[in-house]
Amino acid sequence: LREIADELGVAHIVEGSVQPAGNRVRVRAQLIDARSDRHIWAERYDRPLDDVFAIQTDIAKAIADQLQATLSPAEKAAIEQPPTSNLVAYDRYLRAKKFYEMMTFDARSPETIRQAIRLLEQAVAHDPKFLVAHCLLARSHAYMYWLGADHTPGRVALAKQALSIALQLQPHGSEPHLAAAWLAYHCHRDYQGAFAELAIAQPGLPNDPSVFSLPAFIARRRAEWEQCTANFERAVELDPRSTWIIQQAAQTYWLLRRFSDMARLLDRGLVATPGDANTRVARALVDLESHADVQPVHETIQTILLEDPSAVDAIADQWLYVALCRRNEAEIMSALASIPEIGIIPFNVRMPRSFCEGLVARAQGNVIGSDSAFSSTGSEMEKALREQPDYAEALSVLAMSDAARGRKEDALNEGRRAAELLPVTKDAMTGAEILRNLAITYTWVGEKDRAIKQLEELLPLYGPVSYGQLKLHPWWDPLRDDPRFETVMEKAKKPVELK
Repeated sequence: LREIADELGVAHIVEGSVQPAGNRVRVRAQLIDARSDRHIWAERYDRPLDDVFAIQTDIAKAIADQLQATLSPAEKAAIEQPPTSNLVAYDRYLRAKKFYEMMTFDARSPETIRQAIRLLEQAVAHDPKFLVAHCLLARSHAYMYWLGADHTPGRVALAKQALSIALQLQPHGSEPHLAAAWLAYHCHRDYQGAFAELAIAQPGLPNDPSVFSLPAFIARRRAEWEQCTANFERAVELDPRSTWIIQQAAQTYWLLRRFSDMARLLDRGLVATPGDANTRVARALVDLESHADVQPVHETIQTILLEDPSAVDAIADQWLYVALCRRNEAEIMSALASIPEIGIIPFNVRMPRSFCEGLVARAQGNVIGSDSAFSSTGSEMEKALREQPDYAEALSVLAMSDAARGRKEDALNEGRRAAELLPVTKDAMTGAEILRNLAITYTWVGEKDRAIKQLEELLPLYGPVSYGQLKLHPWWDPLRDDPRFETVMEKAKKPVELK
């Protein structure tokens, strides 16, 4: 218990168990001083199942009394008012929340969020006044849009509809305004609007990790790296068992090529969730990205697949990346077979499965297969762009698919236009991904000078280019005979210098 308390940064731990039996439930709860292992309070509740929310209230009040905590009127009201009285709605909400919290480096994220949305829609159907379910539904729709899994005005409208209901239920509530902050960020890149909503939400949620993680996300998009890392570290302290927060914090250090900090956080994540496949792969990727040593991550992936073959769905995107870096034909094809139809989504830039097929065919020298796959990608991106002409992420992917098909002028125009639409000054992360993709576009159309210049400009900033990727990944192969590319690779070994 002392170790858990130290990890959480608390002096007391609440332990408990729940045993349902038919239409009744038995709940045991105890409050323990983690420093001395002394049991301060304990109680057993045997009640009808419908009374479970009243039990929660009684436990919260008892703990507050034992700790002699002074509760504000708002805190007292929050304890006394259960989130819902409908057990079915609550069950659906808890299951959805679990799916929502699975948003990690997981190739299944789009489907995971879809499942959360389905469960939340059921929850609010059972209880239309279920405030936190409406809030999480708004956030889930917004994340679907942000992720690129459904980047449409219709998805934004669904997010706003759920948020509107939440605000009608509790106009001044912290939860609806926290949801509004996430919606401003995910649907509009409205950083000021997100901060304004967060300022309303924060007093009622002083220990919510979002109070620090959302500012960290915004700072990352603004390239305010010191603020970003400080806020992420604080969010990790508040929720040290959150795989999502730990992985996002680690990803920030990857962008800065601070691989020792990346490893430190992922090691911490593995203490909390040692079996998490994505965290294990991310930790092993440190060696690939920093030293072009592919063996540790290859062995980690093979071990995971032996332990649990179904884990392939979670790590499919990383497996394909590693397989391409290893140039292992059989492994590449196995990894490709596991990529979902929606494809992979690095930094909000969705590359459909057909793009992955084209990339593999290109690496194999299969011109016909490459043309066919990239043609399919191009058609999909063109359809998205007819509906949203300024969708920079889709334009960036279209540029690469056109470059692969020899449509040089189209590719160059599209790649440059994408970079203009979403510059790093507006979004440091996705903007940098688009610049990396522009460098790939230049590489594939034979514009070596421009490709190397683009990489030289990108490296001092931050972003999705590492020494290991430059050294091993096939999409940089056309540059390998140029001495300037060797110089670029050497520069990529060093961390980003913060100004």
